[in-house]
Amino acid sequence: MSKYYDYILKSGEIVTRKNGKWQKSLTDLGLKDGKITCLGDLKAEKANRTFDCNGLTILPGLIDSQVHFREPGLEYKEDLESGSRGAVLGGITAIFDMPNTKPSITNLESWHNKIDRAKNRMWCNYAFYVGATLNNIEELPILEKQPTCCGVKIFMGSSTGDLLVDQLSGLKKILSSIKRNVAVHSENEQRLKERATVRVKDLAYSHTLWRDEEVAFSSTQDLIKLALETGKKIHVLHVTTEQEMQLLSKNKHIATVEVTPQHLTFSAPEIYDRIGTYAQMNPPIRSEQHRQALWKALNQGVVDVLGSDHAPHTREEKDKGYPLSPSGMPGVQTIVPIMLDHVNKGHLSLFRLVELLAERPSKLFKLKNKGSIQIGNDADFTIVDLKRKWRIENSWMATKCGWTPFDGYKVVGYPTATMIGGQFIQIESQLNGQPKGNSLEFTDIDYL
Repeated sequence: MSKYYDYILKSGEIVTRKNGKWQKSLTDLGLKDGKITCLGDLKAEKANRTFDCNGLTILPGLIDSQVHFREPGLEYKEDLESGSRGAVLGGITAIFDMPNTKPSITNLESWHNKIDRAKNRMWCNYAFYVGATLNNIEELPILEKQPTCCGVKIFMGSSTGDLLVDQLSGLKKILSSIKRNVAVHSENEQRLKERATVRVKDLAYSHTLWRDEEVAFSSTQDLIKLALETGKKIHVLHVTTEQEMQLLSKNKHIATVEVTPQHLTFSAPEIYDRIGTYAQMNPPIRSEQHRQALWKALNQGVVDVLGSDHAPHTREEKDKGYPLSPSGMPGVQTIVPIMLDHVNKGHLSLFRLVELLAERPSKLFKLKNKGSIQIGNDADFTIVDLKRKWRIENSWMATKCGWTPFDGYKVVGYPTATMIGGQFIQIESQLNGQPKGNSLEFTDIDYL
């Protein structure tokens, strides 16, 4: 006799939103064929398997909507398998990977190569961005409609890789040609070139002086102007300045906003004094004034999503000395524990965290059956121990680079288990089985 459920998650504290109001409730979850089929008091004998969630909190599967897993071409830093392994160990159930690889993902050939590489190798679910250049504008309407595509990525300022759109006329053409999500790295390339001499050899802190507030603000001003002219909504990545937040708060009808845990946690010059080039990223870690402004914007509702901007480099590369050292740091495995620690410190509510890492990414990118715990949705969960005290260490990291800027951080809040499609992928930092990640589905594109 078959059971009613494949799995029952027993006695967990479940975070849901009902009639617009967030709530936590102690209840059971019944799962069947990878879906949520029941919420309520369930008898264990009605399931093939049960998992005791007593003392644990069950969140909808959390999503990291900005990672750089480096494949193809830079697999010595990271690859799709190792990056996604770190994701699930950290409680992330799905990722959106960026296109600045070697070669960049800017045409159908490179796109299909990326898709083929992901099959049967990724521990979490996934989607990929395509990259915009001044030379592939006509191809973008085709590329953005490919299954597994979460949108188009634009680099207005140079960063890792060779994707750069530094002409406003070209940017306007791109915005006018695409229909789906566009995510933008907003820095003023011309100002970066003009200020290159500001960089001081072997002084990592000068990175934040070179890529100053005006580099970011002037670029975002231009971006919003073009968005208004074209009627195209924009998603502004890793916003770092008080001025940008004030501008974006006035333009929420056209712009959505991402921040990273790094910019919410670190501040200059302290972090540069402490870990040097390992704090180097684009846009840079800024002063305490800007960090506090990001928190204010987050709690006022200006910020829509959190993304890790996971961008690993090897120790050898980071140790070259500034400015030869590359920008970027790993983050997909630490985004959940770092943000849970912020919840425990009272910097944001658990409900707001779920909104930023599950509900809003799912709605913004129009993901199918994701983002909330409700009957009919996929059985993706991030199960956490909100009270566990522990220390993040380099030895815990799955990334090929082998380090985290949060090494040694004492935090409260632990990603106890990750479930995807009704199957446990990790429990207590122990992986289960083989990679079973699937490509994400979207409701705003037609599938063949």
